[in-house]
Amino acid sequence: MSYTPFKFFGKNLRGRDFIVGDIHGSFSALEVLLLRVNFDPEHDRVFSVGDLIDRGPESHRVIEFLNNPWFYSIMGNHERMLLDSMHDTSARDNWIRYNGGNWWKRIPTSVQPRIRQVIEKLPLAFEITTNIGSVAVVHADIPTGMPWSKFVQSLYNDTDVADYALWSRNRFKYLSMSGRTTPVEGVALAVFGHTPVRNPLQSANIYYIDTGASLLEDDSLGKLTMLQVHPTLELHQLDTRHEMPQFKKSA
Repeated sequence: MSYTPFKFFGKNLRGRDFIVGDIHGSFSALEVLLLRVNFDPEHDRVFSVGDLIDRGPESHRVIEFLNNPWFYSIMGNHERMLLDSMHDTSARDNWIRYNGGNWWKRIPTSVQPRIRQVIEKLPLAFEITTNIGSVAVVHADIPTGMPWSKFVQSLYNDTDVADYALWSRNRFKYLSMSGRTTPVEGVALAVFGHTPVRNPLQSANIYYIDTGASLLEDDSLGKLTMLQVHPTLELHQLDTRHEMPQFKKSA
C-alpha cells in the first residue's frame, strides 16, 4: 500500500474526541489522564500530535499504543529521526546522542523492524470533523498564509511543505515577537505540538499543546496536555514532574 500523508476523520457520533500533546515516552501519564476523564475506549478517540517517542522512559510502548483501535497519531520529527537513522549513520548518532533516541539500543533487533513499519505509515496531518467545525492536527506548523486545502494537497508532492509540517517553528517565533498570528483558512481550529510552551497557547485559530511532558528538568514545563475538541472544547492536564515521580528517576 502506498504512503498517504493525510487522513480525514468523520464526526464521532458516539463519544468524545481528544488531542494529546507530545507524549515523548510518557505513556503512563497519558493513561492516568485518560482515567481522570473517564475515557471510554469503545466510544472515545485520542489523536496525537506526534513525537510519541524519545526522552521519556516508556518509548518502547509506542507500538502498543499505535495498535490500539482508539488511538491515532500523526508523525512528529522524532519519528522522522527514527526512520532516517536506518539509512544514515550520522543521523542515527545525532538522534541517539542528542535527541533522546538512546532507548532504541535496548530494543531487540528482531522487534525494531516492526516498530519502524508501524511508524513509517503515520500521516503528516489529520482533519477531524467536530461540533466546533473541522479541526486540523499537524505536528509543527502550516506555512503562514497557506489555506488548509492547499497545505493538504501539497503534502502529497512537495517535500518542503512536508518538512515544514514536521520541523518549522517560524509561526511560533513570529507569534512570540508580535503576540499574534494569521489564522489557518479552511478549518475552525489547528492544533500543533513540537514547540514546548509553559501553558497551552491559543492565538487566532491556532492551539499549541506541547507542554513538555518529558522535560522534567525545566521548572516551567513537565506537563502532559490533552485538549478535548468534541463534542465540546475542554482542556485537561497532568503534572508529570509531581504526579509521575518515577519518570524523573527513569528519564
